[in-house]
Amino acid sequence: MPQPVEEIPVGQGRVAMFKAVVSGDPAPTVTWTRNKGDTSDPEQYKPRYDERTREHVLEIVNVQVEQADTYKCFATNQFGKAMCTASLSVFAVGFKKKSKIVKKRKEKPKKEGEIDPKFWEVMLSSKKSDYERICHEFGVTDYRWMLKQLNLKKKEKEVEQAKVVENVENMKQIEVKTSGRAEFEFDMKLKDTNSQIYLYKDGEMLHYGDGTDDSSKHNMKKSGDKYKFSINNLGLNDGGLYQVDVEDVNIISTTLAIPNVEFDGMLKDAKVVEGQDAVFEGVFSGPVPQITWCANDISVEHGDKYNITVSEDKLTHKLVVKNCKKEDKGVYTAIAGIKSSRATLAVDGNEGADDLARRLAEEQARLQREKDEAARRGKGTDGRGDGGDGADGRGDGADGRGDGADGRGGAADGRGDGTDGHGGFGGDGCGGDATGKYGQGDGKVHFASGLTDKNALRGKPAELVCKLNTDKFDGVWYKDGNKLISNDGVVISKDGCTHKLIIQNCKDSDAGLYHFEVNGCKTEAMVRVGDLPEFDPDALQKFSNPVIVKAGQSASFKMSFPPQASLEIKWFKNGLELLDGGSVKVVKESNHSRLQIKDCLRSDTGQIKIQLKNPFGSIEALSSLIVLDRPGPPRGPLEVNENTSSVLELKWNPPKDDGGSEVTNYIIERQQVGQNTWKRVGDISANHLTFRDRNVSLGKRYIYRIYAENLEGVSEAMETEKIMAGSLMFPGPPGTPKVVSAFKNCINLTWTPPEKDGGNKILGYQLEKRKKDTNQWVTLNPLKDPIQDLKYAVKDVSEGSEYEFRVTAINMSGPGEPSAPSMMVCAKNPNMKPHFKDPEDFMVVRSGNSIRIKINYEASPPPDITWLKNGEPISPWNKIIHADGTCTLVIPSSKYSDSGVYTIVAKNSIGQASFDIEVRVTDEPKPPGPVVLEQVVYGKVIITWSPSPDHNKDDRLHYMVEEYNSNTRIWRRIADHLLCTTYTTSIQPGQEYHFRVYAKNDMGFSDPSKSPTWGVNINKVPMSSTVSAVVNLERPPSILVPLKLHTPPKGYQCYMTCAVRGCPSPYIAWYHDGICINSHNNYYITNTSGVCSMYILRVQPEDSGEYKVVAVNPFGRAECSSTLKVKGMTAAVFI
Repeated sequence: MPQPVEEIPVGQGRVAMFKAVVSGDPAPTVTWTRNKGDTSDPEQYKPRYDERTREHVLEIVNVQVEQADTYKCFATNQFGKAMCTASLSVFAVGFKKKSKIVKKRKEKPKKEGEIDPKFWEVMLSSKKSDYERICHEFGVTDYRWMLKQLNLKKKEKEVEQAKVVENVENMKQIEVKTSGRAEFEFDMKLKDTNSQIYLYKDGEMLHYGDGTDDSSKHNMKKSGDKYKFSINNLGLNDGGLYQVDVEDVNIISTTLAIPNVEFDGMLKDAKVVEGQDAVFEGVFSGPVPQITWCANDISVEHGDKYNITVSEDKLTHKLVVKNCKKEDKGVYTAIAGIKSSRATLAVDGNEGADDLARRLAEEQARLQREKDEAARRGKGTDGRGDGGDGADGRGDGADGRGDGADGRGGAADGRGDGTDGHGGFGGDGCGGDATGKYGQGDGKVHFASGLTDKNALRGKPAELVCKLNTDKFDGVWYKDGNKLISNDGVVISKDGCTHKLIIQNCKDSDAGLYHFEVNGCKTEAMVRVGDLPEFDPDALQKFSNPVIVKAGQSASFKMSFPPQASLEIKWFKNGLELLDGGSVKVVKESNHSRLQIKDCLRSDTGQIKIQLKNPFGSIEALSSLIVLDRPGPPRGPLEVNENTSSVLELKWNPPKDDGGSEVTNYIIERQQVGQNTWKRVGDISANHLTFRDRNVSLGKRYIYRIYAENLEGVSEAMETEKIMAGSLMFPGPPGTPKVVSAFKNCINLTWTPPEKDGGNKILGYQLEKRKKDTNQWVTLNPLKDPIQDLKYAVKDVSEGSEYEFRVTAINMSGPGEPSAPSMMVCAKNPNMKPHFKDPEDFMVVRSGNSIRIKINYEASPPPDITWLKNGEPISPWNKIIHADGTCTLVIPSSKYSDSGVYTIVAKNSIGQASFDIEVRVTDEPKPPGPVVLEQVVYGKVIITWSPSPDHNKDDRLHYMVEEYNSNTRIWRRIADHLLCTTYTTSIQPGQEYHFRVYAKNDMGFSDPSKSPTWGVNINKVPMSSTVSAVVNLERPPSILVPLKLHTPPKGYQCYMTCAVRGCPSPYIAWYHDGICINSHNNYYITNTSGVCSMYILRVQPEDSGEYKVVAVNPFGRAECSSTLKVKGMTAAVFI
């Protein structure tokens, strides 16, 4: 539970909210109560739990004044109960000032993060000793900043006050007096005696009297320059901020807190001896930050004379009156708002102590006189005289007392002791000498050991024992001067020289002074009767339950017991005493003691013992502290049960300390040596202490971390040493590298794999080179990037230099032995006939653009290059650019006349090569001529147009026809790749048609040529009302437009088109070199209104040959043919 909350002020009609954070295992049950009423009404009190903030909340809606009270939150589970309290004060909301004051008193809205303005008003009128308390109440933590700001505000306030007053001093904050009246006062000298003085409470102006009328609630009494304000008949609603203003200037602000609490423990009367401390203690039903203490109706403060303390829960307030004098006696009062408690203090004089000192001085003088007399009589330096005829050397002084010369003597009643501490109590005529033996008056009897004081337990037997030097004498026992016999509840016995007095059942009446007397010698002892300390039974039962906390939390133990005199309290942990200080706090009160251990560690787990001890014995109570924490790391030594190329099995021991709760599982992480990342590879239950890692690689080294986990968290790791998977088995040497080819900038090598792979897969190879006349082998690839193939192109060579090479195989264990070196090879190009690399044999260039024919070749030695056009040398105005393995012909601005076949000829001493490139210089075609529409057959329209001016000079030119009708209202392509100048299409009656024709070539489209409108009543074939004669339209097939010669480059598209007429429509068959291709998938064949088309998407050399179209109907047959020639390579188009 959190620390108790101080008083919470809430405006009437608003919402009050209490919040508590509760922890415990198992989860506690939380309930809310109040001192003066219940919280069962769900309409007014709404408890809930906030999952997000993990807070238990009590919400009070529409708060009223009668709900002001102390509220308590209880958290309970099977291990105990915790409580937290907070006070709620309710004040009325609203301001009722005069108009000129309202502006001054209007509160500025408090912005988030800013300090409440009331804080500064209170601080400006407070004493320095109250600064810390006020800062705590308003939540101000930066003390240094506060002081700096306060000094600035004081200067500002002094400037304001100087307008209406000459000075203000001796300000006393408001406090409640023993009479039940609250008062505050100050000295003030007004500049204008007619200035108005106003009193406010929480911003509301109050009317006050002059103090002559006892019925007045608020009063101001003026005596000279002293102004005293008072509030009579205090109630809970009188709490708040009181302010005194002169005109519009604030003079003093003070806060009156009236907590709604009761005294759970009233003050008790105290009686002390002069010089001792007196303690008064008050216990409240709810937390109270500060109360008023009064001595004889005068308030007192913490200082040299008075020590005022408050417990952490602010429930217990204590006043200690130090070094009491007679003038300190009187009535002491504790005041908390409208509640008070009184007690009296009595101080006794110290006459007894003075008498004792006087008697002690007289006795010391008498003993010194006796010592001097004994020294005069005795002759031995150790205190033993020969005493005339005393053979044993004991002195025989006239009064029977003998003392050693070392100054040890008896007391005034004749008691003496020896150096060894065994001297008893001598009577008249018997005294102890320096050896501890007892002297004798008559030289015959003395005490070998005397009586010792006895603390006897009530109801138990007690025994007094003394021993004489002889068994010939019987002595007499006395109690408080009265002779004792065996039938007086005591048993008197003698056993040789030992004399015993046994009290069979000790009672209070048995306490007193006992002495044993024999033959003029006596010994005395004091018997005291009492009881052992005792614990409160209920507290003892609770104390025996173990306290379980988590690491970092605080553990508290409390033991109650009845108040007992001379009681010594000690706390122990694992047999060692705990003292107050550091993380240990020990509180010892008259009726209870508390132990708190803060910030508990796991090592604090152990036995807790409290011991109560008085003169009659001691008792102990045991409890135990269990601190739950993360477990310790798993213990070694780590064992590797299995180690193969693919599996590592590890074994470890459980942690020495499980953290107070059982280990639930183990977490295993792994890092491969040479890498920086850790990977989680296992999470196993606590009953397994082994782990098999099946994802390891032979020859790789790994480090493992093993963690233990319980409910409190994860332990520190146990980290292993480096562990290698399996044993290293390296591959054998590969075959000797062989040179496949050598060039000036590259040497191509190949080799064979090793005969022995070391039992593992070959991951790759590492290649090395050595330059002639050097001894250094240089790696060409790192081990982390092995060569996967059995060949490699070495490009890191210098032209003309000689090299040899060797190769090494790599497996999981690492690199093996290198191969034997290859033969020396020189980095230079071999002699070869010129060879062209992937040339293009066709290109189209837009007229006016430059022609750039770039040819890549290989040849050694470098060849001579010649360019020809159509078999003739090119113009000297053309530019030829030579580069390494490249030759480019550049014609800056092309013309139609630059079209032709260009030939490159490369020749060296080894041979010659040539290559032809067809270049076509062209431009967008010009549009076709006028378009004419004609209808010969109903429902058909023949579209005819004049050829484009470029028709004859561009053998790749063709036409495209588009249609637009009044129904669809869009342009639609109806024919393409037409080599003829006519096309027949179908039309629908009742619609208007528009047609347009484009010329197309390799450069693109021409502008369209548009037809006239073909409409409903335009250009129709006249229909006679009566049929005068039968028209016969049947005719044999005929070729209107034959096929044309086509020479497309390889990979280019090709369209072949012809026009056929016949009635009925003839059957059309296409043939390639005499083979019908109508059903062949490589050809797309169509026949639309007599226009027969065949389309090849990408022509290949095998598509070359003769193509023939055959049209057949019942009346005859017609055919036409043409040749398709495919030019070698793919063409390029330059625009």
